[in-house]
Order: sequence, then C-alpha cells, then structure tokens
Amino acid sequence: MRGEVFRLHVPRGSRGHEQSGSRYAVIVQSDQLALSTWLVAPTSTSARAASFRPEVDIGGVNTRVLAEQAAAVDPGRLGNSVGFLSFDEMRRVDAALRIVLDL
Repeated sequence: MRGEVFRLHVPRGSRGHEQSGSRYAVIVQSDQLALSTWLVAPTSTSARAASFRPEVDIGGVNTRVLAEQAAAVDPGRLGNSVGFLSFDEMRRVDAALRIVLDL
C-alpha cells in the first residue's frame, strides 16, 4: 500500500553509490496498479540533506527517503511492515519524486 514502510533486504554486490545493507523502503507506487513488482524508495539515516531527500520519522528515528534511488523490487525482498508515513511525510516524498522525475 502506498506510503507503507517495509524492511528492505538489499542484495549483496551493490556498486558505486547504490545503497547496501538492510534498511527501510517506502512504497511509492500507486495502489491502483496491480504489478508483480513494487516501486519503492529506500531510506538512509546518513544521507546528506537535499531537496529530493525528504526527512521522515520511522520508528522514532529521523531518516531520509532517497527518491533518486527509487526502484522496482520483488515484494519477496520486503520484510515486515513497520507502519505508514503520515500524510505530510508522503506529501514531501511526492514533492521529492516530482523533482527527481522532472514532473
């Protein structure tokens, strides 16, 4: 469900600036699309601030949503749901996606 936050199991072998290690991911795909993969944006607690990296609260920890690294993942790579972003947090994620995708 859009705005839901899951633990993301990132595969080994990340290259360059790709995110590695276990982290959270936010579902950014429309609920109207029934696809075999889900579009997610990973998070980072150490990423530098940027207009396209909104800060959100996940489990009491401030983290940044990396809109520029949104990717399609198999739902099997997602662990347990840890909740949902608030309405205001999703608005910030949407704004970041508009910047990254030039919408």
